[in-house]
Amino acid sequence: MTSDDDVQDVPGAWSLDDSDGAPSGARNFDTARFREVLGHFATGVTVVTGMDGDDPVGFTCQAFASLSLDPPLVVVSPGKSSTSWPRIAKVGRFCVNILSEAQEALSRDFAASGGDKFDGVGWRPAGNGSPILQDVLAWVECTLLRTHDAGDHELIVGEVHDMGVDPKGRPLLYYRGGFGRFDS
Repeated sequence: MTSDDDVQDVPGAWSLDDSDGAPSGARNFDTARFREVLGHFATGVTVVTGMDGDDPVGFTCQAFASLSLDPPLVVVSPGKSSTSWPRIAKVGRFCVNILSEAQEALSRDFAASGGDKFDGVGWRPAGNGSPILQDVLAWVECTLLRTHDAGDHELIVGEVHDMGVDPKGRPLLYYRGGFGRFDS
């Protein structure tokens, strides 16, 4: 157990400004540098899908990770500006589709706002009704467990109920602002 006396300031670290609860230094933070540095971390690319009534809904999301094995949990992080996520969240069920290297165009289509993203896209329903997109590398079927505020995004914890994989495929990667492939 620590007390306030045990907490030490770390040079250059953010601290809470007592006046308004905002991180001090936020006005001077270099967001371009932040993007540049974190862009050096390669991520997979996913499309998170769900149903809004009879309408399939989805969006591209590269902020996805496993969180826990017991119980099986994953996290996704949609931007607060997303118009698709609120439609999925109200139902409380979703599917994370992990894209294969051949699905860059699909990723771009689902990253765009508006329009019928499912036009010409093959899919089948997961057990929870959410779309499993055709030819994905893997998929993870979830129910919404928790939502946390995370700056300009939300941090979503999903409980995993089912999943599947195509062992022949390779992942679509995102690195330094562009798409890439994995060669082993």
